[in-house]
Amino acid sequence: MTKPLRIGVAGLGTVGVGVVKILAARRDFLAAAAGRSIDLVAVSARDPKKDRGVDLSNVRWEDDARKIASADDIDVVVELIGGAEGVARELVETALANGKHVVTANKALIANHGISLARRAEQHGVALNYEAAVAGGIPIIKALREGLAANEITSVIGILNGTCNYILTEMEATGRDFGEVLKDAQALGYAEADPSFDVGGIDAAHKLAILASLAFGREVDFDSVHVEGIEKITATDIKFAREFGYKIKLLAIATKTADGIEQRVHPALVPEGSPLAAVSGVFNAVAVRGDRVGLLILEGRGAGEGPTASAVLSDLVDIARGLVMPPFIVPTSHLKKPEKAGIDRVQGAYYLRFLAVDRAGSMADITRALAEASVSIERIVQRGERKEGDTGRMPVVFVTHKTDESSMRQALAHLEKHQEVAGTPLVIRIEEGESR
Repeated sequence: MTKPLRIGVAGLGTVGVGVVKILAARRDFLAAAAGRSIDLVAVSARDPKKDRGVDLSNVRWEDDARKIASADDIDVVVELIGGAEGVARELVETALANGKHVVTANKALIANHGISLARRAEQHGVALNYEAAVAGGIPIIKALREGLAANEITSVIGILNGTCNYILTEMEATGRDFGEVLKDAQALGYAEADPSFDVGGIDAAHKLAILASLAFGREVDFDSVHVEGIEKITATDIKFAREFGYKIKLLAIATKTADGIEQRVHPALVPEGSPLAAVSGVFNAVAVRGDRVGLLILEGRGAGEGPTASAVLSDLVDIARGLVMPPFIVPTSHLKKPEKAGIDRVQGAYYLRFLAVDRAGSMADITRALAEASVSIERIVQRGERKEGDTGRMPVVFVTHKTDESSMRQALAHLEKHQEVAGTPLVIRIEEGESR
């Protein structure tokens, strides 16, 4: 009889419980698919007395998760604790050093320490699998590591954070502002009590850094990701975007350029008819362009018990089958060093909203100020009633012609000093999106 694959799970939150449920519900099928059974031997969590709705009576509890990494009866450590440092990092490093395979859903850990962990895994001939770290149930890691290995990838563009996508979708559907919809998202469990990593773009940036490494054969370079969140987006912006034929999405974009790898996360206006504009609610999507396959778009649930646990199990089945491959497609010694391409040369149109003095000639003065920075205006919309405290200023929206990031920054500097403009203008990039 083939020896079972013995696993230990550290972390019994939503995903950990999902893994236990799938192991019980699909035990026979998974054994047939993997060629041997996958047995849960040990678990670790903060509160062993908590009722999690799963039967753990035949499973060993460890008060210290790090003991799982040293246990003789464990072949694979499943890390579902989270966080780039602390117990999660120690657990994974120790497991790899002890010659144990690791499966993790921890995007922060892989984005910050993935290369050093991959080197350790390669040294000990074990797997470091992290399908669940990016886009939940969408098999994007497997697609890049295996299915698209024959392609030279030129770009990866994704909606990688379900919290942000839910908030923006609800703002569009209901006309409510960011803060109100965020509270609803928290009540529904779509957003954390502290949502800053999600709405601030950091979560998507972690995932983008991982995808960029896989797509372009370079070491993970999280520090080079340009990051902006959605906190400043208002219902007014959503309405204007719709009027112009766009939707607002938080996009994660990685592109190979002549100067290096460009990585950026920020809100963007995308055309209503584009594939990414159609992705709503908590769903994620990733658009990959390869020289052989052209454009490939994968969409699905990006988080939650079922989708993320499904990704964990796919990694476990691979290990049970004996599939051990370099974590970043090629050995770490073959990965190129990071080569950051700044976004100053990024070209595109921009959406620009600010408060301006409501008087004859003010728009002409502002337009001239933008022209001094080589930014020309395609469209101007001035609409709305004055609000108390606006001192005669009215909301104005400009849509620019195509320009570059450097010119736009110079234009913003002019506007912030301009006597006709109040406060700091809001700028949203316009991305024409991927088309088939």
